[in-house]
Amino acid sequence: MRIFSCLTLVRRCSLRFSRLPGFNIEASPFCAALLSLAVLVGTAQSSVAQSAADYRQRGIQYRNQEQFESAIAAFKKAVELDPKNLAGRIGLGWTLHLANRRPEAIDMLQSAILYNPFNIETFNALGIAYLVNGDLSQAVATHTWATMLNPNNEIPYYNLSLSYERLALYDWSVECAKRAAELEPNNPHPWIALAIAYQGQGDKVSAQQIFQQALNVDSRYGDRSSLTYLARAGFSSEQIKTAQQLLAAR
Repeated sequence: MRIFSCLTLVRRCSLRFSRLPGFNIEASPFCAALLSLAVLVGTAQSSVAQSAADYRQRGIQYRNQEQFESAIAAFKKAVELDPKNLAGRIGLGWTLHLANRRPEAIDMLQSAILYNPFNIETFNALGIAYLVNGDLSQAVATHTWATMLNPNNEIPYYNLSLSYERLALYDWSVECAKRAAELEPNNPHPWIALAIAYQGQGDKVSAQQIFQQALNVDSRYGDRSSLTYLARAGFSSEQIKTAQQLLAAR
């Protein structure tokens, strides 16, 4: 915006003064200075944006290596340099979530909404942070909005299923898990969520059939110890126990 304003001012200045008798635009120190200022501002902003992008990339690299504190520091610097960039805010919020600094993660992700209340990645991440933090009503509201933004987005349906199951709203949990599994059939987690929801309904036959479908997708979950990994996929400890019971009952 500042670059545009400077260039616009130069153009208006040039147009206005060009109408004066004997005025030479190219020889005008004033217009030349304004043009130089516009170029300097543009260069400075471009440099800042590139630096912020570099810090974001560094944050992603650290996060992939699970060096969360270094990743957080890099993302914070990126946000400081380019506070309106959603990728920086979402990246920082998600990394804080992974580092189990959930209140900070929620605050950062909430701040991203102010810059764009229709960004699906913001609400996907925020809804997951609410879910894992146990803020179930907030998780439901956030993920419901995400489904409205994109009805073909698997993430909110899956997390809505987990949220509704914990709220003992099993019918809704089943329907959301079905939709998530339909959208991403090669992901075992929606199938396990659906099996747990059926178990909550008291439909043990369907629960076992769907749990078998999850094992068909990923046989590693046939090992009881592997089910503990579900915590990283948003399952609560009680939901993991239910999955373990389904496995033991096979």
